[in-house]
Amino acid sequence: MSLVSLRNIVLGFGGPSLLDGVNLEIEKAERICLVGRNGTGKSTLFKILMGELQADDGNIQIGQGMRISKLAQEVPDNTEGTIYSVVAKGLDKAGQLLIRFNELSHLLAEDMSLMPEFERVQHELEAVNGWQVGQRIDMILSQLELDADTEFSSLSGGWKRRVLLAQTLVAEPDVLLLDEPTNHLDIEMIAWLEDFLLNYKGTLLFITHDRMFLRRLATRIIELDRGQLTSWPGNYEKYLEHKQAALDAEATEAAHFDKKLAEEEKWIRQGVKARRTRNEGRVRALEQMRRERAERRETTGQAKLKMQDSSSSGKIVVEADNVTWSWQNAQGEKNTLLKNFSTTILRGDKIGIVGPNGCGKTTLIRLLLGDLEPEQGEMKRGTKLDIAYFDQLRGQLEPEKNVQDNIAGGNDFVTINGEPRHVISYLGDFLFSPQRARTPVKALSGGERNRLLLAKLFTKPANMLVMDEPTNDLDVDTLELLESILVEYEGTVILVSHDRSFINEVVTSTLVFEGDGQVNEYVGGYDDWLRQRRISSNNKSTKNKEKLKAIESTVAVSEEKKVKKLSYKEQSELEKLPVKIEKLEAEQKELHAQMASSDFYQQDSGIVNKAQQRLAELEAELAKGYVRWEELEG
Repeated sequence: MSLVSLRNIVLGFGGPSLLDGVNLEIEKAERICLVGRNGTGKSTLFKILMGELQADDGNIQIGQGMRISKLAQEVPDNTEGTIYSVVAKGLDKAGQLLIRFNELSHLLAEDMSLMPEFERVQHELEAVNGWQVGQRIDMILSQLELDADTEFSSLSGGWKRRVLLAQTLVAEPDVLLLDEPTNHLDIEMIAWLEDFLLNYKGTLLFITHDRMFLRRLATRIIELDRGQLTSWPGNYEKYLEHKQAALDAEATEAAHFDKKLAEEEKWIRQGVKARRTRNEGRVRALEQMRRERAERRETTGQAKLKMQDSSSSGKIVVEADNVTWSWQNAQGEKNTLLKNFSTTILRGDKIGIVGPNGCGKTTLIRLLLGDLEPEQGEMKRGTKLDIAYFDQLRGQLEPEKNVQDNIAGGNDFVTINGEPRHVISYLGDFLFSPQRARTPVKALSGGERNRLLLAKLFTKPANMLVMDEPTNDLDVDTLELLESILVEYEGTVILVSHDRSFINEVVTSTLVFEGDGQVNEYVGGYDDWLRQRRISSNNKSTKNKEKLKAIESTVAVSEEKKVKKLSYKEQSELEKLPVKIEKLEAEQKELHAQMASSDFYQQDSGIVNKAQQRLAELEAELAKGYVRWEELEG
C-alpha cells in the first residue's frame, strides 16, 4: 500500500493550471527525485503535500499515522539557542520539556530554588515518554556529528543546515521532503549529505539541480512539465533517454495534428458552392480540433546563451609567485587564507577553484583580478585582458530597476557582436517574456536572477570569464547549455562552483584549498582531483611508514629485545593503540572542520588559542602513537 497517493490534483493562480490533473504514488523506502524547469510548480507540490496549500481540485490520501516533514530550503531567521534546543524544537511537548529539563540541569548548581520546577518537569517527561525521545535526539546528534551544547548562531551555513536536518529527522517522518538540499553547501558537506541519505531508512522525495547528487540517490525520477507529472523508473541516464524519445513522439504527433488541421481549415474556407455540401459532423470535428490546438501547452524553450567575440589576451593571463594573504578578526588576530601560493594561468586555461565555505575562494579571485594586493609575494596580470565577472552575490544587478533597464540602461537596443538588437528580443534568448522583462529584479526568483546576470555578462565582449558560483538555482537544461558554451569558449575561465558535474565538464585544472593556507593545483576536474588525492595519500602513507622505520632503526635496541616476545602489558598496549589513534584522528578531523568555518576566528581569542593548542597536542600525540605502534609491531 502506498504511503501517499495524489489523485487528479489541480491548482492554478490565473492562466494555465500550474498542476493540471497530477497523480502520484509514493511507496515505502523510495528515493524519488522531482525534476522540472524553474517555475513549473515543484515547490508548490511540496506545499500541497505538507498541507500548507490547498489544491483547487483532486484529493490526497495519506496513510493513517503517516508523518511528512520538510527540510527548510533556507535557514530561518532568528533561530537561536544550543544545537540541542534547536533540534528538540522539531518535537511536540516532549521536545519543549527536554529543552527546559536541560536548562534546569545547568542552573541547579547555582540556584537550588529551581528544584521544585526541575522535579515537576521530570515527572511530566516520564508521563509523555520523554526519556525515550531524549535518547532519539542523542542518537541523531551522534549520527550527524553534532555537539549538543554548541550555539546554533556560531555555526557556518552548512552546519546550520545539518542541524535543521537533525530537527526534521527527530520527528521520525515516514516521508522526508528535501527542496534543493545542496544549495549553498560546500562539496565536503554535499558528499556527507549524500552518504547520510544513502543509509537513511525512510522515504525521500527531493528536488535538486545537482546531477551528481541526483545520480547517486534517486531510485525513481518524476518530472513536472506543463502541469503534468510523469514517472520515469530507473536512473538519470535512462530518464534522459526515455524523455527525449517521448518529446520526439510528441513532436511527431503534433506535426501530424497540425497538418490535418491545416487541411480542414482549407476545406472550410471553400466558396459558397462547397458550403452547400458541407458535412456538419466534419464541421464539429474541426471546431474540436481548433479547441485542442488552442489548449495545447508548448514545451518551454531553451535559453540561447552566446558569448560575444573579443580579441585575444596575452599568452600569460595571471602569474602568482609565493603569494600570502591574511585577515584580522575582531580581536586583532591574524588568520592566513593563502600561504606561499604560486601558479601560472595561460590564455585558454579553464581553472576550477574548490574548497570549504569560508576558506577564501572569493578572496583568491579578488587577488587574481587585482581587487586585493597580496601581503607578501607578487601577482602579475597579463595584457589585453577584457574581464567579465559573475558575482555570486549578484551585486551587479539593481533590484529596484526592472529586467530590461538592468540590461540596456533605459535604451531599447543592445549591441551584440557589433549589431544592434532589441533588448526584448535579446532577453527572450534567456527565457524572459516581454511581461517578465518589465518586472523589477527584486521580484525575480533565484534562477531568474542568475539568468539575468548571465544576460548582462554576455552583452560585453570578454576574453576572460571569472564566475563565482554561477550554477546556483539554474535548472539542468540551462546548466548543461552553459557548460557547452564554456567548453567551446576560446578565452580563459576561472570558475568557483560546488557543482561537481559542472566542474568535471568544464575545467582543465583545479585549485584546491586544503587547509592551513595551502592551495594545491591538480590536473582535471573534481573526479580527477579525488583520484590524484588518493594516490598522493597512499604515497604519503608509504613515506610515513618509511620514516617511522628509519626512526625505529635509530633506537638502540639489543638483540635480546628484538627477538623477545611482547610482555602481557605490551601486548595489551598494542591492542589498544589503534583505537586510541582512531579517536585522536577523529578529534583532529573535527577540529580542522571547526577551524575551516568562516565564523571560527571571530570568537574570543582564548577559545581560538585553546583550539590551536589542542590541535598541536593532537599532532604530537599522533606522531608519538605511530612511532610506538611501529615499535610494538616490529
